[in-house]
Amino acid sequence: MTMQLSERAKQLIPQARIVSFATWKNLYSDEIIAIFQEADDQSRYLTDEDLERIKNLAPHLSLMLEKARLLREQAPNLVADARKKVLADFPNITDLGNDLYPPERAEACWRDFLQFLRCITYGIAGNSPQFTSQEGLKNMELLYQELRVPVSAMLCGLEQLKTVSLQQFNFEDRDLLSLYFDHLISGLKQFNQA
Repeated sequence: MTMQLSERAKQLIPQARIVSFATWKNLYSDEIIAIFQEADDQSRYLTDEDLERIKNLAPHLSLMLEKARLLREQAPNLVADARKKVLADFPNITDLGNDLYPPERAEACWRDFLQFLRCITYGIAGNSPQFTSQEGLKNMELLYQELRVPVSAMLCGLEQLKTVSLQQFNFEDRDLLSLYFDHLISGLKQFNQA
């Protein structure tokens, strides 16, 4: 069984791209930005090859690139923890008639956590906490309204994603890396939760 999307949702999906590299133009070369943009266009994490290319072009990013790599490698486990937290805090959310029913709706939300973490890793790899597109976030808000996505549950999962992701790092790194998670969380908190 596949979810039927409305025409409005189909129009909003390509516009709900929450990452923007526009503000990076005065920080990085077009070549570096193109690496990030290609990964985002393909909705994928930066590969080892991508990370190596960026490191060769901008050696000062080496430490941040390694942090992004670690999160990428841990992504399935981190998202699984976020999912557990959502299911614990919203125990009936996947039941018949609730927000994440049928199962395809729940799977779409778990995939969103994977994509949110992907976007955060771009910000970390580029050492740029302001990695989101206001227009993309606005379109995501409209998409979430159209699809009746439970924003409170998504925020719960994102907060847990932040918690378990930061546990991978030492205390000093946690303070730095929390900025990237907080930036996206604050963007989602602006969503009208009607």
